[in-house]
Amino acid sequence: MARRRIIAGNWKMNKTPSEAKALCAELKDLVKNDDVDVVYCVPAIDITTVVEAVAGTNVQVGAENFYIEDSGAFTGEISAPMLVDAGVKYVIMGHSERRDIFGENDILINAKVKKAFAAGLKPILCCGESLALRKAGTYKEWIERQITWDLDGVTADQVKELVIAYEPIWAIGTGETATADQAQEVCGFIRELIAKLYDQATAEAVRIQYGGSMNAGNAAELLSKPDIDGGLIGGASLKPDFGKIVNA
Repeated sequence: MARRRIIAGNWKMNKTPSEAKALCAELKDLVKNDDVDVVYCVPAIDITTVVEAVAGTNVQVGAENFYIEDSGAFTGEISAPMLVDAGVKYVIMGHSERRDIFGENDILINAKVKKAFAAGLKPILCCGESLALRKAGTYKEWIERQITWDLDGVTADQVKELVIAYEPIWAIGTGETATADQAQEVCGFIRELIAKLYDQATAEAVRIQYGGSMNAGNAAELLSKPDIDGGLIGGASLKPDFGKIVNA
């Protein structure tokens, strides 16, 4: 089956609201492509500004994080209902920076996947290995463990709506990129894993992104691979080059 391509920008902790508004204006005509889902995943303080800035365009807005409770005494956190009310459609979870810097484990990420679906948000679920695991040759076992934990109790119908982002940690923000064949190997493995955990129809429906220094120069080759359905773009999402990736 033909899966619709999805190119998502992960702005990380960049852009003030005024800078975000300017970037949306700069990118507006560059990211036009009715055949691709384009998503800006932005810092919480930018969400309202960006939702207003992209109104009437082909761009949807995603969040970079949220907490699993709807409300309460959780100082500094943002809930799924808050995101939905603000106009957010997607939310990133399981990013290596959340796992490594903020100590988020697979039990919490699994709860986030379930909560996102319950609230009407589409998860962009990240997985990937460190350089040590890559060199040790155990990266597939690591990724299988992550996805199996993260999708525990998640239904096949939900997984069909899920986006999985494979992000080799050694290729995030380093300028290093997995070769197109390396990226395809793991994205293909992830699809096989979904078929094993669920069924072939679910595996064919789930969209799998590559995230790890995808840029205007290498996007076309990466996106030509059969199991790479898009990209989760970091630094390049903050530049006009993002439009070239959308249209690669």
